[in-house]
Formats: sequence, C-alpha cells, structure tokens
Amino acid sequence: MTPDLISPDLKTVLRRLRLSRILDVLPERLTLARQQKMPHQDLLLLVLSDEVARRESLGLSLRVQKAHLDPALHLEAWDPSAKVTLDRALLNELASLRFLDAHAHVAIVGPVGVGKTFLAHALGHIACRRGATVLAIRTDQMLKTLKHARLDHSYDVELRKLTAVDLLILDDFAIDVLDPTESRDLYDLLLERYRTGSIVVTSNRGPDEWLATFADPVRARSAIDRFTSNAYDLVIDGESYRPRLKPRLATDVAERRRS
Repeated sequence: MTPDLISPDLKTVLRRLRLSRILDVLPERLTLARQQKMPHQDLLLLVLSDEVARRESLGLSLRVQKAHLDPALHLEAWDPSAKVTLDRALLNELASLRFLDAHAHVAIVGPVGVGKTFLAHALGHIACRRGATVLAIRTDQMLKTLKHARLDHSYDVELRKLTAVDLLILDDFAIDVLDPTESRDLYDLLLERYRTGSIVVTSNRGPDEWLATFADPVRARSAIDRFTSNAYDLVIDGESYRPRLKPRLATDVAERRRS
C-alpha cells in the first residue's frame, strides 16, 4: 500500500486534528492490519499508540534540550570499570528520584575529573524521562547572568527561571570566592528552593569548605545550613574519568570493553 491510497478526506481530518504525522506510518500499519486481519479497534489503538510514543519522544528531546544536558551523559553509559569509589547504594537511591519527589538536594563532591558532572547530568536525564523540568548550568555562569539581570531590571525574571524548574543542576559549585552581590544572589536562590525544589550541585570542595567562599558569613551559614540539612552527599574519589570520554575509533571501544 502506498501513501496515495489514503483518501484525501482522511488526510484532511488528520491534519485538522493535528495528527498528520500519523500519515508517516499509516500505510505500513494498514498493510499489517490487512495481513493479520486485525480488528478495527486494534488498528486504531496501534496507530494512536505510535502517535503517543512519537509525542513522548519529542517531548523528552525538547526537555533535554531546554535543560542544557549533555546528550552523552546517561547513567547507562557510565563505565563500571572506572577506577573511582562511590556509594553505589546511594547512587541507586538517587536514580530512583525519590529525592526529587521529596524536594531534597544532592551534593556530588570529589576531586577534579572523577565524573561528578557525568552523574549530575545522568540524574537530569532520568528526571527528564520522568517528565520533570530540568536546568543544568555552571554556577559561575548563573551568577554572571543574575548580576547582569540586576542592571537591566530583569533579575526577578531570571530568578524565576531558576526556581521554576523541578531540578536545578549547578556545576562547579563553590569553586570561586564570591563577591557580595554573588553571595546575595546565591543566598536568595538557595532560600527560594528550600523545601520547594531540588538542587544537584557538583563541587571540588566539601560542604564544610563552602562557607569560606561567601562574602557574607551570616547569609552563608543560613543558606548552606538549609541546603546541607536537606541534602544527600555523594562522595566520589579515584582516578580521572575523563580519559574514558575521549573520542575513539569504534574498534578501540570494542577492544576496551572486551578487556
């Protein structure tokens, strides 16, 4: 069966219902239905299920794109042979996203290169599959955006973008010493998301070192205490994971997996 055998009236109706993408698979589904003598109800269910799957896939792609997640950093792609140590039971618990349902936070802490960003983005991908809204951003980039927003009076708008998502991923948290404005902005953000939305941070510093990066120790204690009292701590140590992300020929990848 070819597409031109589908009646123009059916095409018009599908387009008016915004179901025109069904036309891409309808010919083969009609052929299958005829070969298997499929009841009309089963054919309708099959065609509509195709459309549901297509829309869910498109929705997931759009959520991942808006979240600024690295498309390669899925938990399924994590190399289990990596020479790093971490609490696997805790990682499995985080992957269940129960922390997201409880509006809890996650601090992924460890030295440079051990895969902190990888796991943070992997949790972001799982959240997107669940239908949650996610935003991943470097902490310094976020603070720069908020500082510029103060100048053009769009601060409230930018802050709402950071507080409206279900999961906010802040990479390279507490690396640089903050000036008074940055300290205030981070304080506002942590308080706005306290018990209302989850944050995953990655940091080379432990939470006990974050206080020294704030310009205002009073606000720092208030914000950090709220975060740490409601956060899981995933500590990673070991060799750098980054060489495993280095581009390789397909034959090299297969050989590495066999070894």
